[in-house]
Amino acid sequence: MIDAVQTPPVVASPAGQWLGWNREEFERSFTRRPFMITHQLTDHPLFQIERLLELAQQLPADQIEYNAGKLPVSISHDETPMNGLSPEETIRRIAECESWLVLKYIERDPAYAQLLHECLEQVKPLTEKIAPGMMKPHAFVFVTSPRSVTPFHIDPEHNFLLQIRGDKIVRLYDGGDPAILSDVELENFYCDRGRNLVMKDENRDRCWTFTLKPGEGLHFPVTFPHWVENSDEVSISFSITFRTPDLDKRRALYRTNSQLRSLGLNPQKPGQNRLRDAAFYQAFRTWRKVSSLMGK
Repeated sequence: MIDAVQTPPVVASPAGQWLGWNREEFERSFTRRPFMITHQLTDHPLFQIERLLELAQQLPADQIEYNAGKLPVSISHDETPMNGLSPEETIRRIAECESWLVLKYIERDPAYAQLLHECLEQVKPLTEKIAPGMMKPHAFVFVTSPRSVTPFHIDPEHNFLLQIRGDKIVRLYDGGDPAILSDVELENFYCDRGRNLVMKDENRDRCWTFTLKPGEGLHFPVTFPHWVENSDEVSISFSITFRTPDLDKRRALYRTNSQLRSLGLNPQKPGQNRLRDAAFYQAFRTWRKVSSLMGK
């Protein structure tokens, strides 16, 4: 088991702002390890069920993902069973329909876009010192039934998950440990071969465990594997995410390594040789530009 996170006291949100944190912990841990924050969004009207129903009716079908919620920790996306309901029915019956639902890219709605902007503007002065170039801001809302499980997976963005309603147990694993997340798994992820992973029995307890309650939030470092389990209540969570230029470079290098591995080579892990990384990234950008010009 990973040592418990010794988080200093979290400072409450300043007047007129949504988020609060311990500044020293934020500066020390952002992108490197998970840490807790606070927020003032639990009573926000944008997260009431009727407002979420309205949002679901506005979003395109490809921006709503939902399925049965009683799942094992390890399961591929293709094997995940549907719940037999519409998104609207799923939200209305979330207390008893044993389901998991996420509304994606909700910044299409101006009200949610404004809230996302206000939250990210608050974190930006700190994140710019560590991972400069905040871009591609996105927001997601998760609506899940009691005891639902989000299987073991990784995500590509800088992420703060804010718990609005219900309790949620998050188990986060060190994405920098090759025994937990291999280079091949990262290559598959960045080549769009799926985000879900297989949990190895020997790694199950090698994690940080957080119980998020309403008014609390958690920073997820990029591609740190995790799985989530709800308590006995309906859960609503708000995820604010963004990317930075270094993440685009990281994706390009892992995609390049996947190509090299397919040729029988054993490529060096990104981040170990700056000159090699720079050369490979430039080659990737050139190939992408040429492919675009040729219509491929």
